[in-house]
Amino acid sequence: MHIANIHETKTHLSQLLERVAQGEEIWIAKAGKPVARIVGLETEKKPREAGAARGRIHISGDLEETSDDIIASFEESEIFPCIS
Repeated sequence: MHIANIHETKTHLSQLLERVAQGEEIWIAKAGKPVARIVGLETEKKPREAGAARGRIHISGDLEETSDDIIASFEESEIFPCIS
């Protein structure tokens, strides 16, 4: 990610767009505060890679130990009605 001020953006727009085309994200700042960002368009979706998140996700060992009051709050909810 690159942060550019408005003057730099106006002066070097072509170069910044080249960087965006290479996959970089450009943030535009006014008085030092980000106000916009330039990102590339996704023209084609890449297929998902199996195991891409391996090692970054942890599932707690007590996942199966959901208390009865939490289960009841979902089953009795108007937002998530239980389908029987």
